[in-house]
Amino acid sequence: MKRLILALFLTLTSTFGWAQKFGYIDSQDIISKMPEYKKAQTELNQFSVKWQKEIEDVQLSIDKLKQEYQAEEVLLTEDMRKERTDTIAAREKSLRELQKNYFGYKGLLFLKRQELVRPAQEKLYVAVEKVAKESKLSIIFDKSGELVMIYTNPDHDYTEDVLIALGLLDKKDILPPNNKNKP
Repeated sequence: MKRLILALFLTLTSTFGWAQKFGYIDSQDIISKMPEYKKAQTELNQFSVKWQKEIEDVQLSIDKLKQEYQAEEVLLTEDMRKERTDTIAAREKSLRELQKNYFGYKGLLFLKRQELVRPAQEKLYVAVEKVAKESKLSIIFDKSGELVMIYTNPDHDYTEDVLIALGLLDKKDILPPNNKNKP
């Protein structure tokens, strides 16, 4: 009987020892408040506008070539028509390559986004890790990601703690903790 009680006691105490604390954050909310991220977004928009203008200029030159070809088509010999259509096709192919190079998967915009946004993301991850260690959390979920959270208890929301760790929010700006008790 003593062995059974001891085994039951050890099982229950070890089960409580395995309990993990968790919390969640809204990384989109946090990162949108970071000046580094806002600056990166502004720079990305500038690159995007510049590259889009370049693409539009190339498209206009192709459209002009097409109009000229259509206007002169009846006057051109078969060889001249083929040469012009080949030129137009080559320019269109070049345009598609340019679009892909700037805006495609692993294109310049993608690479520039990684380069410019990475410092803000790394700063966020360091702050999340700090909050997790200070609050003794085993897991922190991100509710803005693909992980679907049907219900979240605000007691487990550590978004404000991460904002404080990043220096983007002052503790005195937080509402009184009358309905926010962190475990």
